[in-house]
Amino acid sequence: MSDLARLSATPAGIALCALDLLAEGTARNIVIETRTGRFHGFLVRIGDQVRGYVDRCPHAGLPLAQTLDAYLTPDGRFISCSWHGALFEPETGACVGGPCAGQRLTSWPVTVRDGRIVTC
Repeated sequence: MSDLARLSATPAGIALCALDLLAEGTARNIVIETRTGRFHGFLVRIGDQVRGYVDRCPHAGLPLAQTLDAYLTPDGRFISCSWHGALFEPETGACVGGPCAGQRLTSWPVTVRDGRIVTC
């Protein structure tokens, strides 16, 4: 394993995946490796919109999902930290329950352009 730093942002213009590969009401892990480090984030699709977040719980600094792509509660209403049970609103990243109530996930700017999800 390399000694690359864990990054908290990405350059703009990176094509991540086609929008139709991220089904409505699901989330997907994204890892981007650059010369200076490795970025860990995830995408959540809400209708035709996509939200991106840095994959780090504000409570303990751990990645949210212990299982690949398992970011949402079973009913899909919230993003869930599988370590300590914190719940976050998918639209805003605001913590609505658990040990980091009042905090929020770090937003990762993404947009949908020509049917593809792209970093901003």
